[in-house]
Amino acid sequence: MYWIMGRGKIVIRRIDNSTSRQVTFSKRRSGLLKKAKELAILCDAEVGVVIFSSTSKLHEYSSTRSHEVSD
Repeated sequence: MYWIMGRGKIVIRRIDNSTSRQVTFSKRRSGLLKKAKELAILCDAEVGVVIFSSTSKLHEYSSTRSHEVSD
């Protein structure tokens, strides 16, 4: 009998190849933002995510319409 296993574990460390690193960043950013949206909808929670890329580009998500900056 064969068991279907999930994905194997990966080593968490910096990706040396800049192209691969950028592709991974884009995919994981999309996945994280998707999870944040799902959490906001399913749990009726206020969720905010702020991500800065290695090039200092800002990516953000807020489940509310107000964009208040807290000090």
